[in-house]
Amino acid sequence: MTGQQQQQPRIGIVIGSTREGRFGEKPAHWIHEIAKQRTDLAFELVDLREHPLPFFNEAGAPAWGPVKNEAAQRWQAKLATFDGLIIVTPEYNHGPSAVLKNAIDWAYKEFIRKPIGFVGYGGVGAARAVEQLRLVAVEMQMAPVRHAVHIGMVEFLGIWQQGKSFDDFPHLAQSATGLLDDMAWWTRALKTAREAA
Repeated sequence: MTGQQQQQPRIGIVIGSTREGRFGEKPAHWIHEIAKQRTDLAFELVDLREHPLPFFNEAGAPAWGPVKNEAAQRWQAKLATFDGLIIVTPEYNHGPSAVLKNAIDWAYKEFIRKPIGFVGYGGVGAARAVEQLRLVAVEMQMAPVRHAVHIGMVEFLGIWQQGKSFDDFPHLAQSATGLLDDMAWWTRALKTAREAA
């Protein structure tokens, strides 16, 4: 990593599903490849499989004090290295995956005053899951950005089962550009404000 990259704001791209046969790796790697072409931000893929967390069971919420669970402490330390997050989320039963919500519940101060964006996939592009996650993000004192990528059923099935690629759906790359531009602006603004506080 060059000195310039070390100084760039860092964005974590979180794969929000851990189940066997998940689709989430495909959009996560796709958005990561697009993001890496930028020179204003640095990006890192974060796989929740590498952060196996128990269901949240601490006596107190992370907002009110440190957690005892060592896996959660490692998760918090990883989150603390980022200036913003892009969440790649499925939609299960009109909401985000339980493992993703649980991971959010295991941290707090590591989220505060940072931007968050979304790449959703599924029947309606995970629009309902993303809407719920936006509400959760506000409670975590994050700033959800307006633009998102919604990979609907046609694109999802095309890529997953019909041999198509993201290149076959150029509107997704246009959405990705809007999302990443939003993330860049909000990351710079909020990082400057956090450092001045």
